[in-house]
Amino acid sequence: MNIGRMYGLFLRHFFLITRSFPRILDLIYWPTIQITLWGFISNFFTTYSSYYNNAVGIILTCAILYDFLFRTSIGFNMLFLEEIWSRNFTNLFISPIKKSEILISLIFTALVRALIGLVPAILLTSPLFGISILDLGLSLFFLFLSLYIFGITLGILVSSGLLRFGPSFENIAWSTMFLLAPFGCIYYPVDILPEIFQKIAYALPLVYIFEEARNILVNGFVNVENIFKAFYLNGLYLFISICLFYYSFSKARKKGTLINIGE
Repeated sequence: MNIGRMYGLFLRHFFLITRSFPRILDLIYWPTIQITLWGFISNFFTTYSSYYNNAVGIILTCAILYDFLFRTSIGFNMLFLEEIWSRNFTNLFISPIKKSEILISLIFTALVRALIGLVPAILLTSPLFGISILDLGLSLFFLFLSLYIFGITLGILVSSGLLRFGPSFENIAWSTMFLLAPFGCIYYPVDILPEIFQKIAYALPLVYIFEEARNILVNGFVNVENIFKAFYLNGLYLFISICLFYYSFSKARKKGTLINIGE
């Protein structure tokens, strides 16, 4: 065994990790987010053990909504990553297709991917647990639409990062939703968060969506204000993400990294 060769290979991977911010972030946030999320969930059930009359139904409903959001965002990212893995960027961007057409096609394809995974989950909850997400009524459509817009927004933001930083940003594509999960208040009310985290949470449309879902199931009425706030924030972030995508594309084209992004 040659210690020098082993040390050389160690240095190769060490510098690869330490010189890449996305890779460092990937190593840090997984344990941090897991501990934080489950810490808030445990704290909530310890403090408000009688908050839910139908805890299983409410938690499963929120889980289905979150899964739809996750699949929408990941679906968009996967479609974009497919172009990187297949080294198809050069062919894609020298073709007559416009950037806006690429985005729109990915947006609708991501919806199809999300629905393929969502429908079986909805159908299984009724016979297995006696729960129907349709109990949310007409507002269910608006909640799903709002989640879909936010998922697409995250997908576009991650795609912008891939254009800017290349494949090293790929790990962020898998973890964006987990990073936001503690602030989205998926399984617990926003009141359970520390005050500084509440300010962050209220800047996200997620908190209004899941608060409204719980409000309908627990209190039996619709708070239209929550739905409007979610759509307002979604519109704002979607606009910012599209602008960032065009900016990242322009930068990548000037630097010539589009040609080598799949290498």
